[in-house]
Order: sequence, then structure tokens, then C-alpha cells
Amino acid sequence: QVQLVESGGGLVQAGGSLRLSCAASGRSFVSYAMGWFRQAPGKEREFVAAINWSFGTTYADSVKGRFSISRDNAKNTVYLQMNSLKPEDTAVYYCAGRPNRGIYSNIEAYPYWGQGTQVTVSS
Repeated sequence: QVQLVESGGGLVQAGGSLRLSCAASGRSFVSYAMGWFRQAPGKEREFVAAINWSFGTTYADSVKGRFSISRDNAKNTVYLQMNSLKPEDTAVYYCAGRPNRGIYSNIEAYPYWGQGTQVTVSS
């Protein structure tokens, strides 16, 4: 089993940047599929970005060209670099993991979740 802890959220003005981190405990992180999701008030949780063991990535259309997901297997950490932030990016951001070498954009694929970190973008 793996435990996931997010950090890096905060308040930022529109057009600004933030980098979220997700630290994973446990072994075999290198073979985990990792993803970022977000949930805005009153809305369902939605996919943001995912990365597989060989650094392949996929993104939601709403964040393509603005967000970048990466991983550092030596540090058991996955990152989400968020640039050109918009007020509609305001949400709680969650890190998720699956012990599999695929790449997944659906919530149901991930058995492990962090507690979330708040991102607020002011206009």
C-alpha cells in the first residue's frame, strides 16, 4: 500500500503559477501510474493529468498547454506545474496512484488517494 501527501497549494492571482507536489511512501513507486484530479465546490471530481512509469503523459483539454505533470522516481514524488492559472482552476487538487504501468484518466482506476491541497486563483 502507498500513502500520498500533496503540498504546494495556495492563493495566487490569475495568470500566476504554482507547483504542486505529491510525495509517495512505500516501495515500487517507479512502477505506479500517477494522476492529478481536482474538485471545485459543488462539482464532481475531474481528471487533470496523468503520467505512467515511462514518463508518458496525458492531460485534460482544459489544462493542455498550461499544466505539466512530471515525476522524480528517486524522490518518490510527482509534480504538477500549473502556469497561466485562471479563476476556474480553483479547486482542491488530489494526487492518485495505481500500482500499474498504464496511464489512466478515470477516477475509478486509482485505489490510492491523497487528502488534497487547496488551490485558489483570484481574478
